[in-house]
Amino acid sequence: MTENSNILLFDGVCNLCNKAVQFVIKHDKKSLIKFASLQSDFGQKILLEHNLPLNYLNSFIYLKNNKHYLKSTAALYLLNDLGGGWQLLFCFMIVPKFIRDFVYSIVAKNRYKWFGKNNECMILNEDLQRRFIN
Repeated sequence: MTENSNILLFDGVCNLCNKAVQFVIKHDKKSLIKFASLQSDFGQKILLEHNLPLNYLNSFIYLKNNKHYLKSTAALYLLNDLGGGWQLLFCFMIVPKFIRDFVYSIVAKNRYKWFGKNNECMILNEDLQRRFIN
C-alpha cells in the first residue's frame, strides 16, 4: 500500500495535528494523500519499517514513494504535493534543515499545551473513510 501512496502519519490525539489533517483534506483537491495515526497498527508498522521509535510522536511523518520525511521537511513536501499556491512554500527548503527543524521542534514540544489533546476521533463520511488507514 505504501509504495505508490502519499501517506501522512500524525499524532491521533493532538488537536494541532488533527487540524493539519483537516487542512490537507480541504486542500488536497485530487485526494492523493492518505492518513493514519502514528498510534494505529499501520502507523506502528511504518515506524518499525523505518527504524523509528514506536513512541515517536514529536513529528508527523510524510511517506512519499516509500521514503519517509520528518519535521519541517515532511511539512514542506506535503505542502508541495497539495499544489497550487502551497507549492511556493517549498522554497523554504533553502533554509538550513537545523533551523527549520528547530522551529518545528518548539511547536511540537508545546503542541499539547498550546492546542490541547483530543480523546475522540473525527467523524468521517464514507469518502473520507477510504483515505484513512487503520
